[in-house]
Amino acid sequence: MKPVLVTGATGFVGWHVARKLLDRGDRVRVLARDPKRVRELEGAEVAAGDLRDPDSLKQAAAGCGIVYHVAADYRLWTREPREMFRSNVDGTRALLDAARAARVERVVYTSTVGCIGIPAGGLGDEDTPVSIAEMNGPYKESKFLAEQIALQTRDLPVVIVNPTAPIGDHDFKPTPTGKIVVDFLRGKMPGFVDTGLNVVDVRDVAEGHLLACERGRAGERYILGSENLTLEQIFRKLGEIAGKAAPKIRVPYAVAYAYGAVSTAWAGLTGREPLAPLDAVRMARKKMWVRHDKAARELGYSPGPAEAALKRAAGWFRANGYC
Repeated sequence: MKPVLVTGATGFVGWHVARKLLDRGDRVRVLARDPKRVRELEGAEVAAGDLRDPDSLKQAAAGCGIVYHVAADYRLWTREPREMFRSNVDGTRALLDAARAARVERVVYTSTVGCIGIPAGGLGDEDTPVSIAEMNGPYKESKFLAEQIALQTRDLPVVIVNPTAPIGDHDFKPTPTGKIVVDFLRGKMPGFVDTGLNVVDVRDVAEGHLLACERGRAGERYILGSENLTLEQIFRKLGEIAGKAAPKIRVPYAVAYAYGAVSTAWAGLTGREPLAPLDAVRMARKKMWVRHDKAARELGYSPGPAEAALKRAAGWFRANGYC
């Protein structure tokens, strides 16, 4: 049995993809910059490497049959945007080159819902027009460019998946979405802006990756989402789960923008991550609501409700000392 390579297994979605593969009996190889950060993935082979080091990617992909490229530099603020482009754009190109050299059977590339167009007052899908001009900040810009590389690959079977806002256990860092849950549990969410997310159980996202590998069409994108919720609805659900009062103050966008601008400017001086990254505030201007009909129709993707994932996330963060 040829190994399956998973990048990003020390992160949130990548860990769950690797876990699902191990649970079904696959031989799994994970790429990690620091092998000591590979946790709770007993039985996986560990290949030391970095998306910014093409030679390490070639060594990791050698002999593999399938590649799941889940790894990304996922931050909504950085003092060194170029490093984010090196990992997300140059790293994706280098990994596809490594997969091509290894003659793998298929690559599943993990993009983001941020690369999906959102029509005014409607739901976005894989065919909604979108351009790089609509990408706010280096994270979304770099992921958009990386997705274009994956879409334009013709000599290698590449399937693209676009997860929405995954929630659940084992969000080690945590991700920006997980941080919303952590900050709520810590009582650091006094108000909310009028925005919305499509919330999905990370375990469903991981299952969607496997389905995309088995049933997805090369060169196609598949949204992996579940429920469209306002931020106010998310906080209400978390309040019921955690037994805490949900914030009731709706913050005007102009106020949030001003706070984000000041917070981000101060971060640029101190090097400390801003409490409200300006790019995150800009993203909140638009409700990132989408439909996952294509994945349901072509992959058999059938996600569960978001509430169970929110409950599991809150329990995991509490049990592991995040709040």
